[in-house]
Amino acid sequence: MQVSRIVPSLLAVLSLATPANAQGAGRYRVTADNAWFYQDVAGRRIARLARGAILTAGGATRNDWIHVALEGWIFGTSVGPSDRPDFDLLVTRTPNENLRAAPAGPLVAELAEGFGLKRAPPDSSGRWVHVTRDGWVQRSALAPVADVVATRTVESSDSAADTVQGRLTPSPRPGAGADTTRVDSSRAQPVRMTTLYRAPDGPEAGTIATETPLRVLSRNGEWTRVQFEGWVKGGDLQPAPAGVLVGVTAAELRAEPQRYVGQVLRWNLEFIAIQKADDLRPDIPNGVSYVLARGPLPERGFVYIIVPESKLPAFRALTPLAPMQVIARVRNGRSRYLGNPVVDLVSLEAGGGAGTP
Repeated sequence: MQVSRIVPSLLAVLSLATPANAQGAGRYRVTADNAWFYQDVAGRRIARLARGAILTAGGATRNDWIHVALEGWIFGTSVGPSDRPDFDLLVTRTPNENLRAAPAGPLVAELAEGFGLKRAPPDSSGRWVHVTRDGWVQRSALAPVADVVATRTVESSDSAADTVQGRLTPSPRPGAGADTTRVDSSRAQPVRMTTLYRAPDGPEAGTIATETPLRVLSRNGEWTRVQFEGWVKGGDLQPAPAGVLVGVTAAELRAEPQRYVGQVLRWNLEFIAIQKADDLRPDIPNGVSYVLARGPLPERGFVYIIVPESKLPAFRALTPLAPMQVIARVRNGRSRYLGNPVVDLVSLEAGGGAGTP
């Protein structure tokens, strides 16, 4: 069988783990189901935390407990003024109300009626109020999250590969010996069988063998994004549809929104619901139908898909969390309030047994 030479640029992230701050300071992700937010160490449970929620630790710890700040957004109509001096607001909705990471964003916690809160800057956004509350969480329910810093992607050309942190690596002077003390920080290799991840704290994508040559693209806290080259058999590949980009992440759209405007993508998503645009979705014409979807998989964020009325029946046949594959054109890589991509549906390729509209 004829073997085609394919040199793909495979992007992955290589975990370079570092120990968590001994004092507990930093950000933590809730990794346990039904984890609780406590008023004090081993005290009264006052809020149920959502798995995957991000909490900020202030540094105080007591044995297996970490002092954290519960922060997020809540509907303004679900809170009222507090008669308690230590709080600005109280939850007034019965029996509870959701606290979200952003207006209409991911769930952080469920707050019971009477739960005390303090306003946080910025203290409002339309119908939403920004609030916070200090408390304690058991360390066993949390995992540290790397701080994400601005990074620059190294171009794939040989000339750009020699650029490290914006400076060109100087060549040896003619006739001079090689500088054996120089360390090329753009090159690396695993010292052991190493797990690959699709994204920081994301699903595993495979393993890298010991001493595999890697090119370092960027570093985000304890994570390093790497690129490596290899060979595959042509018969194991399928071409992307003409004019359609595959493998583009929502994170890339948010980082460079203008670059992808008008581009056509193929994404695997999970259907959530059909909704109507309102004043919280200024990137979508008011009253227009759109599909709220999770992804693109394996990312855990959300995507807004503007769907013509004639193609809505195929989506109405889907159940929540049903997988679907769509081809869509990018309208906005990062929406104004929540930063989610906004795309226009081109076609529903597959989803929950529904036919293509």
